[in-house]
Amino acid sequence: MSLAVLDTPQAAGAAAAAVVQECVQAKPDAVLGFATGSSPLPLYDALTGSGVDFSRIRGFALDEYVGLDPGDSRSYAAVIESEVVQRLGLQPGAVRLPDVAAADLEAAARDYEQAIRDAGGVDLQILGIGHNGHLAFNEPGAALDSRTRVEELAERTRRANARFFDSPDQVPTLCITQGLGTILEAGHLLLIAHGADKADIIARALQGPVDTDCPASALQLHPRVTVVLDRAAAAGLAGHGFGTPGTQGTPGPTS
Repeated sequence: MSLAVLDTPQAAGAAAAAVVQECVQAKPDAVLGFATGSSPLPLYDALTGSGVDFSRIRGFALDEYVGLDPGDSRSYAAVIESEVVQRLGLQPGAVRLPDVAAADLEAAARDYEQAIRDAGGVDLQILGIGHNGHLAFNEPGAALDSRTRVEELAERTRRANARFFDSPDQVPTLCITQGLGTILEAGHLLLIAHGADKADIIARALQGPVDTDCPASALQLHPRVTVVLDRAAAAGLAGHGFGTPGTQGTPGPTS
């Protein structure tokens, strides 16, 4: 595992973007995994106008709500379109999402899992982390070998996402999400987080036991993980060998 700690979310986004750029420059037709939510936005900001040619990449979203029209601005399809496809100049349809409108959602989840395999797997998976330690929509209790599936959202996750809706009651209760086992099969995992409110769960995920109560602790099982944080998110790691970046702006090795 390697770690970079930067002064601001914007600097963390630039450092994470450098990891993505390196991947795409080395493999122009790379398969990227895209996260939504607030965590990766500084990364996408930094990639915009970077001059890197993303026209040949393919991608997969981590998850999608069940029950929202793809044109709904709160759907992850809409977020991926506006924050990733349009800003990075990707080809239309380059990023696939689960078919949450399918009559058989379980079959749609299996089809999505197979599509990732058919693409040769994800080369670089971008990740955020939830306040309860969820990765994608793998809530506490998710099996470490879980696959893409229909999942019920935890109440804390729905409360956290309620800011995007007119009322908490409008937040969907179901989603299709890649499983932890699916995520762990990506060649390289890139976790970005910022803000003091993520400090405790970051410390638990990276330094606590590998435990299904903290799904993000599964990161410790992967052979190639890059973690990029701002100083507020890294505060819980200080004094444990994690608090100092290797090189400013460049992910460096942890102890």
